[in-house]
Amino acid sequence: MRILVIDDDRHVRAAIKTALDAANHDVITVETGPQGLRAFDEKAFDAAIVDVFMLEMDGMTLIKELRRRAPRVPIVVISGGTYGATALDILTTASGLTGVAYLQKPFRPDQLIAAVEKAVRGAG
Repeated sequence: MRILVIDDDRHVRAAIKTALDAANHDVITVETGPQGLRAFDEKAFDAAIVDVFMLEMDGMTLIKELRRRAPRVPIVVISGGTYGATALDILTTASGLTGVAYLQKPFRPDQLIAAVEKAVRGAG
């Protein structure tokens, strides 16, 4: 499966790539939402992993744009830390979308793989 990872933390991107590479996935990582949209336009992806809180473009805006371009692409929404009511609103919205799974940072590789599988099952 080809998976696009969009997260502004290079350590998180590297950890996700390592875990997904070990599970035999083809992984492309980018730092920002706009970079993610460009990558998505250039290649077909089977799933995306999107950080909620990024500076240049927040995760929910990015998810809405990914959905506009490919309505059925499975998405794993990831978030680190607690950010009050705003985070709760975002996560509630994300959890209500078809083909979307949520994962709280920090997470283990097996939790990441399970979240990707859940998102893929939900999109089918």
